Amino acid sequence: MSFTASLLSALPELVLTVGALCLLMAAAFVGDRGTRAIGWAAVAVFAAAAVAAACVVSSEPAFDGLYRGDSFATFVKILVYVTGAMSILAGPDYFSRGGSLRAEYPVLILLAAVGMGMMVSATDMLTLYVGFELQNLSAYVLASFMRRDTRSAEAGLKYFVLGALNSGILLYGITLLYGFSGTTMFVGIAESMRSGLSVGHVFGMVFVIAGLAFKISVVPLHMWAPDVYEGAPTPVSVMFATMFKVAAMGLLVRVCVIAFGSETQGWQQIILFAALASTILGSVAAIVQANIKRMLAYSSIANMGFALFGLAAGTPEGVAGTMTYMAVYIAMTFGSFLCVLRMRGPDGRNIESIASMSGMARTRPGLAAAFGIFMFSLAGIPPLLGFWPKLLVFEALVKVDLAPIAAIGIATSVISAVYYLRIVKTMYFDEPAAPYAAPTSRMEGGLIVLTAAFVSPLGYLAVPAMGLASFAAAKALF
Repeated sequence: MSFTASLLSALPELVLTVGALCLLMAAAFVGDRGTRAIGWAAVAVFAAAAVAAACVVSSEPAFDGLYRGDSFATFVKILVYVTGAMSILAGPDYFSRGGSLRAEYPVLILLAAVGMGMMVSATDMLTLYVGFELQNLSAYVLASFMRRDTRSAEAGLKYFVLGALNSGILLYGITLLYGFSGTTMFVGIAESMRSGLSVGHVFGMVFVIAGLAFKISVVPLHMWAPDVYEGAPTPVSVMFATMFKVAAMGLLVRVCVIAFGSETQGWQQIILFAALASTILGSVAAIVQANIKRMLAYSSIANMGFALFGLAAGTPEGVAGTMTYMAVYIAMTFGSFLCVLRMRGPDGRNIESIASMSGMARTRPGLAAAFGIFMFSLAGIPPLLGFWPKLLVFEALVKVDLAPIAAIGIATSVISAVYYLRIVKTMYFDEPAAPYAAPTSRMEGGLIVLTAAFVSPLGYLAVPAMGLASFAAAKALF
């Protein structure tokens, strides 16, 4: 592929880069008073990047085999761009109340999306690492975005320290794979494994998967999620739970299927362990949480475990199930955090305790109804849409004779329903606590309605199109 054609295949990243730099210059001249206008412009940049991603799909490797803008990358990128745009729209009202509304917020999200795009299109370990670090740099700043807030500063510091350790783990794994394969290209690594796994290959595989597992916060590298989710600004927490995770999951899928594809049984055991441990720990630990953001963090850990079941199957159907799971998971989790954004006291201070939700059905019936929809959907209770992706990943396991694993997954799904139903019970059956302040943002309300409608039974209307897109994305890897 020529250099011009390679640039064209990377058009989404070019659009985001140029847009981010232009908006950064605008922020320097206009200042924080132009934050909302810059936010809307960033949403327009995301829309343009999504159109570019849909129009330049190519299975041909670009930049001498370092990058590939295939159907799988396009599917993940569009999910990232939609989530990034929603995060920008949900942020201004929250930050303006704390006096932390800054024009850099949408620009940082755009720059993070550039790194995510490189990650999911990477076909070389060095391209992977560059994209990985690019989105990390934005994530560190976003976690501590409210500089005067002690919890936000603490969350940013924890994420930076653990993220730096994780980057070292990932880089060490890449070094081992290069040393024992003689190449950093995914296809070259897969070819070197065809003759059998050496000790170096095994350790390299474990370290690389561990480095990527940190980003999706699955066991045993989950420890950062509850603390960072609780301390970071809520709009940033929802990005960590959705936007960052869908990109990392896309990268993990590509690495396992392409770079380690010739030794499926090798990485399959690692993924199965991470999936089972995550669903068990996430489902049990969430039960005792008193803070709603910490509970959603453990819920996220459990849901990533369920999503990994599809990858563990090692088939196109399983990978398609994983990507469908991520699409639905984004809507469920984003909607839940939007509801948390509306939990505010009369003084505008954010309230995060589950006890404060007591009797919400009588004081804020609309908010309680939306929260109930998201909780039932996260629990996978039909006829809500959250049931469908769980069915897909368990079916993929059964088809490859992993029915016992599917049975354990179903059991942990039942356990996880306990803490989701506890939220519903608190809202509908407990005595009312002090009512929350009246909502001030129509944008938050509109996004809540949109996501609630998607995860309701109405969402099944999108299942055929979503199924075709996810299966086409999965087939691009096999």
